[in-house]
Amino acid sequence: MDNQETHRQAGGLLKSYEEAREWIEGLIGFGIRPGLDRMKLMMERLGHPERRLRFIHVAGTNGKGSVCAYLTEALTRGGYDTGTFTSPYITKFTNRFRYNGQDIEEETLLRLANELKPLVDEIAATEHGSPTMFEVSTALAILYFAKVTYPDYVVWETGLGGRLDVTNIVTPVISVITNVGHDHMDVLGSSITEIASEKAGIIKPGVPVVSTVEDPEALAVIRAAASRSKSTLYQLGEQFSIQALEVSEAEQSFAFQGLFRSVSPLTVTLGGAHQRTNAAAAVMALEVLRQYCALLVDDEQLRAGLKEASWPGRLEMVRSEPRLLLDGAHNPEGAESLAAALKDVFKYRKLHLMMGMLENKNHRDVLRHILPIVDTFVITEPAFRKAMPAPALAELARSEAAELGVSPEIVVEPDWTAALRRLEEAAGPEDLSVVTGTLYLIADVRTRVLGLPDSEKGW
Repeated sequence: MDNQETHRQAGGLLKSYEEAREWIEGLIGFGIRPGLDRMKLMMERLGHPERRLRFIHVAGTNGKGSVCAYLTEALTRGGYDTGTFTSPYITKFTNRFRYNGQDIEEETLLRLANELKPLVDEIAATEHGSPTMFEVSTALAILYFAKVTYPDYVVWETGLGGRLDVTNIVTPVISVITNVGHDHMDVLGSSITEIASEKAGIIKPGVPVVSTVEDPEALAVIRAAASRSKSTLYQLGEQFSIQALEVSEAEQSFAFQGLFRSVSPLTVTLGGAHQRTNAAAAVMALEVLRQYCALLVDDEQLRAGLKEASWPGRLEMVRSEPRLLLDGAHNPEGAESLAAALKDVFKYRKLHLMMGMLENKNHRDVLRHILPIVDTFVITEPAFRKAMPAPALAELARSEAAELGVSPEIVVEPDWTAALRRLEEAAGPEDLSVVTGTLYLIADVRTRVLGLPDSEKGW
C-alpha cells in the first residue's frame, strides 16, 4: 500500500471521483448487514437531512426499477424536480443518484464523499463497526437531495427487502410494493410469507401503500401490515385495475381504472405484461398523491412520462439486425416474466439464449421457465465476484432438461465474450437472440454491443 493510500484510509481527503468511488465500493467487504443502527447514527450526526424530503418508497422482488423510472418520468414531465435513488447500476456508479433524470456530477459526489468520510471513519472505530457500502451510498444520496438539489419528490428504491434495508431510514409520503418472489432468500427468509414480511416493513403508520402483489400468502401479509399501521392499502385488482389494449414488440397500451378515476389509453415502450402492471403501480401512486397531496400531473404529461420511461437491461432490444434482446431475469419470477414475453410478444423462428448467474440464486426454478422455450442455450459466467461456474450451471440445466423432457442444444463457454460470439453465430436472420441472468452480465454485454465506455457495474 503506498503512502497516499495509507493517508487516505487514515482520514485524508479523497482526491478524485475515482478515489471516492473506490473508497465507497471498498466498503463492500463489510458485507450486507441488515439493520438501521449505523444509518440512524449517521443521520443523527448529519442533523437528520432525510426529514427535509418527500420520499416515494418502492420495494418488491422485481419491477422496482421500472416503477421508479415511470414515477420519475411522469413527475419531471409534470414540472416537479425529482430525485431518484436506485440500485444496482449497470453503466456507472453515478447512475444511482439522479436529479431530473441526470446523474450526479462527479465533482459533487467527490465533495459529498469527503463530507461523509470522517463520520464513517469515526463510526468504524466504535462498537458499531464500519458503515457498509450501501449505507454510505444511501447517506450520500440523502445529502445530495437534502443539501444540493432540493427535489420536490425523491423516488426511493429499496436495496434488499425493506424492514431492515437501509433505505427504510425514511418516512415516505407513499409506499409501493411491486411483488414478492423467491430472491435473496439467504437474507430475507426461505418462504414467501417471510420475504413478504420483510417487504412489508416499508409500510409506515398512516402512510398509504400501493401494492401489485399477486401471491395470496404474500398479499395476506401486506394486508395485515397495512391494517396494523392504519395505512390505506390500494391493491391491484381491488382499488385499481388494468386492461391490455394493444401489444407489439415496440410498445403496448392499456386502460387504467382507479378508485378515483380512469385513464385510457396509456402506452409504455418497456415490454412484457409485467410492465403494464409496473406502470399501473406508478399511476396509482400518483393518483393517491393527486387526491391527498395536491399533486398536479395532467394526463398528457402522464402519458408522455410513461411512454418515455426506459430501464436499461429489462427486455431491452439493443440491436435490431440481427435482433439481440437483453433482460436481467435473475430469479424465478423474472424468468417467468421473460418466458411469458418471449412466448406472447416476440416472433421468431428459433430462440437462442445466453445466461450467466451468480451463485446465490434459485437456479433450478429459473431454468424451469427458460429451458422449454429455447433452441440453443449458451451458458457462461459473469465477470463478477460470486459468479456461478458455467459447468455447474450446465450440469443443473441438463438435469432439469431431462426432467422436463426437453432437449435444447446446451453450449458451455465460461468466457462471456466468446459466449456472446457463439450466441451470435447460432442466430439466423429470422431468429431471436437473448442475453439474460445477472445484471452484471447484462452490463458487460450492453457495454460491448452499444459501444459504450467500460461499465463500472455494481451495487
